[in-house]
Amino acid sequence: MKTETGARTEEAPSGAAGGPGAAPGRGRGARALDARSLVRPAVIAVLVICFLLFIPSIFSLYYVDAWTQVAIYSIVTLGLGVLVGRVGMVSLGQGAVLAMGAWVAARLLFATGLPFPVVLLAAGLITMVLGTLVGLPALRMSGLYLALITLMLAGAITVALATINFPNGGNGFTGYDGSTVHIPPIRRPSIATTDPAFFRYSVVAAILMFLLVLVHLRGRPGRAWAAIRQSESAALAGGINTTLYKLWAFALASFITGVAGGLVAGSYRYLNSLTFSTQDSITLLAVVLMGGAYSMTGAVVAAILLKFLQALLNDWGVSPDWLTILFGIGVLQVLTTAPRGIVEQMPKDLARLWRLLRGVAARPAAAREPAE
Repeated sequence: MKTETGARTEEAPSGAAGGPGAAPGRGRGARALDARSLVRPAVIAVLVICFLLFIPSIFSLYYVDAWTQVAIYSIVTLGLGVLVGRVGMVSLGQGAVLAMGAWVAARLLFATGLPFPVVLLAAGLITMVLGTLVGLPALRMSGLYLALITLMLAGAITVALATINFPNGGNGFTGYDGSTVHIPPIRRPSIATTDPAFFRYSVVAAILMFLLVLVHLRGRPGRAWAAIRQSESAALAGGINTTLYKLWAFALASFITGVAGGLVAGSYRYLNSLTFSTQDSITLLAVVLMGGAYSMTGAVVAAILLKFLQALLNDWGVSPDWLTILFGIGVLQVLTTAPRGIVEQMPKDLARLWRLLRGVAARPAAAREPAE
């Protein structure tokens, strides 16, 4: 009896992988599927590690700073992508939200000795509250009306910040002293005082923000946002609290943009009212549409278009104002032929080009066969 019981316990359950009732190759197929699902995260991890290690050693400090801006603005475009691509709310106020985050971070960095990560968190939370309050009047609007109201709010915030100016180490609420001749620089984290170190710091912060958004997209908020984007009426009929989840989207986008504002303050070291303009919000929307508003990878592509192209033109002695024309043509092309942006259209175009080249290369061989 003991022997039989022991034998039975050692048998695999019927239908389990490798058991008597298992389907042929089912266990191997499941393992292969798990392996394939790990390929993309592994490739991304390797690329990020190479990016962190080799960018500062390959490029000059000018381009290291440009890549720092790409890392920071990828957070900004990610937040705007959540609103536009995931929820379907067209916002033209993200540049002003970034300015608010930079203002709050600069004030805290001048007035307190808080660690830089704590300042980033505080800037994100305060900006989240302010951005959510700004978004409240826009909850009942959509489409062109939502775009116009957020643009007007962005203009109002830009005027207010230009009036009170950015903190420069002065006293009082604003922290601005117009009589200061030697303005102290905004401090950076103690572990990232140099440009290469701050580049790595910004990339790590961007990765954390991307992970935060990914958790939301994979969870209940992401499913609710997808339903709202498809049809707000259907989402309401399905029991989804659309007001709550719209505010949630505004709060998340404002939080990560506020964190990006803190990184902008540490990157630029000196801020003024000319650093942020209302036009920046329009340009941000343009590059998000071009990169791909429906993809997290599109946020990185949008940041490269916005900041790295600008650095290239400056280095070549070409005015970056030409980018306005380029972005206008790009948005027109996206709206007419590639609604999901460069990140999804380019692989399809490359595949078509490859098939065309293979067809052209195969024609001479097919023509020679009868002659032979």
